[in-house]
Amino acid sequence: MPTYDYLTDGAEIYRRSFATIRAEADLSHLPADVAQVAVRMIHAAAQTDLPAGLGYSAHVISACRTALQQGAPILCDAQMVASGVIRSRLPANNEIVCHLGDPRLAGLAKELGTTKTAAAVELWKPRLAGAVVAIGNAPTALFHLLEVVRDTGIMPAGVIGIPVGFVGAAESKQALAENPYGLEYLVLHGRRGGSAITVAALNAIASTAE
Repeated sequence: MPTYDYLTDGAEIYRRSFATIRAEADLSHLPADVAQVAVRMIHAAAQTDLPAGLGYSAHVISACRTALQQGAPILCDAQMVASGVIRSRLPANNEIVCHLGDPRLAGLAKELGTTKTAAAVELWKPRLAGAVVAIGNAPTALFHLLEVVRDTGIMPAGVIGIPVGFVGAAESKQALAENPYGLEYLVLHGRRGGSAITVAALNAIASTAE
């Protein structure tokens, strides 16, 4: 029968992983706080070319980090994002909000002529001001968030906008990066994205510990 030689020390696995990332990924063009977040995003995706696709505003990391330290909620587009948050990394026992199970969504989505994930953004409105937004799945949610900000002037502290997909994902992230409202943002341009990368960025913002 075969035997398998593999590393079983969790701490050493982490150490080697992050050492490999820093050896192989080009982080030289990134500010220090964005680079720290990028390392965890790479760790989640095993894609060392990821930094080349990052887009970010100047103060997104500090704005989101300060908001979390002050107790801001985290608004998530999908349960996969909400479930991936490492609670022990949150600085103020922050509330994590995902409305996808809300029974109002089907009717609201029909009324608005959009997806349930986009309709859920409507339910964020009472909590949106100063919140940290994490969108990892639905381009429609990101587009509708921009519409809500445009129409109401309600401003979250920052938006981690990294939806994945072939329809609207790249376009929604470009729209966020080009937003004229002054939104602080972090995106991964193109089709790539998803819950794992999004929540890795969020966890890295919540705590600098590796």
